[in-house]
Amino acid sequence: MPAMLILGIESSCDETGVALYDTNAGGRLLTHALHSQIAMHRDYGGVVPELASRDHIRRTAPLLRKVLSETGRKLDEIDAVAYTQGPGLAGALLVGAAFAEGLAVALGIPVIPVHHLEGHLLSPLLSRQPPAFPFIALLVSGGHSQLMRVDGIGRYRLLGETLDDAAGEAFDKTAKLLGLPYPGGPALSGMAEHGRPDICQFPRPMLNSGDLNFSFSGLKTAVLTHVREIGTPDEQQRADIARGFQDAIVDVLVKKSMRAIKHSGLTQLVVAGGVGANWELRRRLNECAAKAKVSVFYPEFELCTDNGAMIALAGALRFEAGLSLKSAGAFAVRPRWPLCELTG
Repeated sequence: MPAMLILGIESSCDETGVALYDTNAGGRLLTHALHSQIAMHRDYGGVVPELASRDHIRRTAPLLRKVLSETGRKLDEIDAVAYTQGPGLAGALLVGAAFAEGLAVALGIPVIPVHHLEGHLLSPLLSRQPPAFPFIALLVSGGHSQLMRVDGIGRYRLLGETLDDAAGEAFDKTAKLLGLPYPGGPALSGMAEHGRPDICQFPRPMLNSGDLNFSFSGLKTAVLTHVREIGTPDEQQRADIARGFQDAIVDVLVKKSMRAIKHSGLTQLVVAGGVGANWELRRRLNECAAKAKVSVFYPEFELCTDNGAMIALAGALRFEAGLSLKSAGAFAVRPRWPLCELTG
């Protein structure tokens, strides 16, 4: 297949991402640009969908001009446009989809609808030392906590998932409970570094359930109960609570991931999604994996959050595999879209 220049557009929630990926010589990311809406949503304590959609409209074209300028490429050199079709916020998805489809019609090139989680799942392939198929993947973000077996592009099997709150969602809600600013996950992790181990012992939901599913709503409730018992925690108590909460989450994620590896017989674990940037999770996984002689792969820190690079990559790989390629024009977004529906 001749070399292709793939444009990737991500707009599923509160980050606008645009990237250019060149399939020549085994494939390489040329550049990517990202605008985060964190500052805009902080005053509201969370993402406001209407504001998110409007901001995507303002940011997408300037980001496209930026990546073209940085690479010295021209608009008519783009061979296909990949965009996030779902899951995500309906209005935000529509902005990226409409932009991608309109651009593709104008240029007379095909479009590649991409599953947002597939982008995260494949993002470690952009690293300097990428994994090879097959592998077990732990997807942990604000909206999803899943364990998948990945045998190739579009060949995914769900092994376990959260039955309620995702890990990232639990981080954000607990951070808000502790009075930390939005987004709370990174702030809580920073506070946990000053917490004392074993001071706050919180439950590890479903740790010994025998399956690969997760549940974090009970852990969040346990933290709420503990805070109410204290009254108004001081700075050290807040740090101890953050440490206890993070340790509980990490214990569950690590044990379930290693159980998935053991049952599968595979020796590669991929960790992706926003929570994959958590230093304590990485430390514990690396420690356990080394003992089990398992290799762990992570995306670069800048690619843990939502970004256009992962969408461009997923689009390029699906293009090469002959999957999800269609003519521009009619389109629909999929705010709810299980990853396991993708097939090769």
